[in-house]
Amino acid sequence: MKFRHLVTASALLTLASAAAEEQDMLDFVDPLIGTSDGGHVFPGANLPFGMAKAVADVDKETQGGFASNDGLITGFSHMHDSGTGGGSSLGNFPLFPHTGCPDDELNKCTFMKGRRAVKRVEGSVEAKPGYFAVSMENSIRAEMTTTNHTALYRFTFPSNSTMKRQANALPYSPVILADLTDLSNSRTDGKIKVDQVTGRITGNGTFSPSFGIGTYELHFCADFKGAKVRDAGVWINNRAGNSTNYLVVAKDGNNSPPLPAGAYVQFHRPESDQILARVGVSFFSTDQACKNAEREIEDFDFARVREAAEKAWKSKLGVISVDNTGIDKSLQRLFWSGLYRSFISPQDYTGENPLWESDEPYFDSYYCIWDSFRSTHPLLTLMDPHAQALMVRSLLDIYKHEGKLPDCRMSLCKGFTQGGSNADNLLADSYLKGLKDGIDWDLAYEAVISDAEEQPPIWTVGGRGGLASWKKLGYIPTDDFDPVGAGLFTRSISRTIEYSYNDFCIAQMSRDMGKIGDAEKYLERSKNWLNMFDPESRSLVNTTGSRDVDHVDSGFKGFLQPRYLNGTFGYQPPTLCTFLNNFHGCYLNPNGHETYEGGSWLYTFYVPHDQATLIPTLGGPETFVDRLRYLHDTPGLLYVGNEQSYLLFFLFHFAGRPGLSSQYAHKYIPDRFNDTTGGIPGNDDSGAMGSFTSLTMMGLYPMSGQNVYLIIPPFFPEVNITNPQTGKTATIRSVNFDTAYENIYIQGAKLDGETYTKSWLTHKFFTEGGTLELTLGPQESTSWGAEDEDLPPSASTHFWEK
Repeated sequence: MKFRHLVTASALLTLASAAAEEQDMLDFVDPLIGTSDGGHVFPGANLPFGMAKAVADVDKETQGGFASNDGLITGFSHMHDSGTGGGSSLGNFPLFPHTGCPDDELNKCTFMKGRRAVKRVEGSVEAKPGYFAVSMENSIRAEMTTTNHTALYRFTFPSNSTMKRQANALPYSPVILADLTDLSNSRTDGKIKVDQVTGRITGNGTFSPSFGIGTYELHFCADFKGAKVRDAGVWINNRAGNSTNYLVVAKDGNNSPPLPAGAYVQFHRPESDQILARVGVSFFSTDQACKNAEREIEDFDFARVREAAEKAWKSKLGVISVDNTGIDKSLQRLFWSGLYRSFISPQDYTGENPLWESDEPYFDSYYCIWDSFRSTHPLLTLMDPHAQALMVRSLLDIYKHEGKLPDCRMSLCKGFTQGGSNADNLLADSYLKGLKDGIDWDLAYEAVISDAEEQPPIWTVGGRGGLASWKKLGYIPTDDFDPVGAGLFTRSISRTIEYSYNDFCIAQMSRDMGKIGDAEKYLERSKNWLNMFDPESRSLVNTTGSRDVDHVDSGFKGFLQPRYLNGTFGYQPPTLCTFLNNFHGCYLNPNGHETYEGGSWLYTFYVPHDQATLIPTLGGPETFVDRLRYLHDTPGLLYVGNEQSYLLFFLFHFAGRPGLSSQYAHKYIPDRFNDTTGGIPGNDDSGAMGSFTSLTMMGLYPMSGQNVYLIIPPFFPEVNITNPQTGKTATIRSVNFDTAYENIYIQGAKLDGETYTKSWLTHKFFTEGGTLELTLGPQESTSWGAEDEDLPPSASTHFWEK
């Protein structure tokens, strides 16, 4: 069966759902949230999961292309990633407009990225779903919108242009150049050609991914409308000319990066002071890039394309509706913007994968599953289960053709694995929640078993390392002897933690597929986290930041610690990799430590599948709660800007204290998660921060990889989620809701009119619909969700229950 592209022309024109029509949620979407202070959010024009992503690129904090800082605008490019934590990604073949050249001499225009950069006009940025605009101090206003493979720009030029740097008027003969570069200047070779009659510019280049290995080749096709062509040619370094219309730039061994180069078109004065630029992109060829553009935007109708993009966004977001009575607009912006960012990536590259022939969908920019499995994919399973199923099928097709499921992937390249084989968790989550839509679940099971049993030669970019020790010793030794494959021999604690959860997720799939022997095997291996627990270890803490003040014992005993091949424990200060002690010491590098992007304080709590064992291991419910509160309340000890911290907001549920989960959710929202440009505490990682925020505000925390949603009161009086496949609506309604958020504790609940005492739900509520009514109060309840039978499930207490 041929797979039809997820975003078709007809789909773009589909009217939004009734819920979306009642409330124009797009007015509350602010794409600029997270575009400063390391959020790296892409704020430009795009479709849900769209390949083309157009925005102004700046020269500071460039990961998302544009950032809300004082960076200069260097161009306008057509593909980006969002929220990346690594290097700058994509941003290929930017356009840059000049109103004219001083003295009407072409080579008095600036061509190179650094020299042409210009300030934006303060307060001129406008960002909305499907649209981005900015004015520059060269008096040009740039607007952009997109279809799936094509960006459409509208440059408005000043009719009587002047330049601040010159006293004389600038001749009005616009020049638009195209640059064979990307955001990270990674191009190794490239070609470009301009038609000197029509002005069409075509080209390609070979580039490097931002967080992986290998290279990719990308092609583009740019056409212009609105003015007659006066001149066209190519440029290299800082000179341009029309003696040739074709340029090849190869890696020469001397210039790194290679010499800047591109093509230009000079126009006569535009009829309406505007020039439209249409840029198609393709991973196959310039011919396909041109066909994409001609098919998707034949008429250069900017208003039509923008309206279609808005309708596509309304359709996606319209499955959610909320009662916003009395809710502060900043919180509404935070909520809807988080939902919006959840649909930016992964990106639908179906029909644009030159690596192999397949009728299956192909999605890219899984950046990275270590981050996104926790909240982005569970949210998509709620809001767009069909798209999530297509992503699962894409992951399985990658496995089929490349041998391993990715943990990270971008630009057709293998990305780095940060810990475990976390696509296993994503697949388990989708399987347990009943996703179908053509997913080959037998192939999926084969893929996760491959992760668990077969170590690849390079486990830095897929699968797991140290499997011999994992199977024999039950942990990853800090001094592991692993001659089978190559990878970073670090993170022994966090890898052990993650492999344990990966195996638990596989155990659940095995159980539900009737493979009982495998279920028993992987359930047993999911206990391996205990083998890194040193019951005698302690933590000294200094919260003053002064070397003159003695560290004091935290009062809590027992932490995950390095362990060696001979079975003895080492010691890594549990505060290491926190703001209290070498925060930057635990990244993905050869000199990293035994935990990744967090310390042992965090990872000792990170047992998503068996809190029923962890809690007595840490001294019982009361000590567990005290210890967890100490972690949250000690300044600098818990960094909530990395995704594994999310779970720690909600672990109070497992100790019978769900009210405390609500309390800490309100501590961080809107303090650390808010609607400012710096409103997320870390980089967004393919919408992981946005999806987590919105789920929390809906009163839900998905235990991703399990069929479990933990419940807290929503930040709205009522939330409605309509399943796009069943048409059923799940309603979460609060009694005694107050907009001051004093009544944030659940006193009691009813599910479809019947008393409900559990602090968690299954996915059945969202597929079959129903009403969960929560009665709220200003004090934590001592009874609701507190009894043993009401606690969320754990591997040691509930695994075999149906």
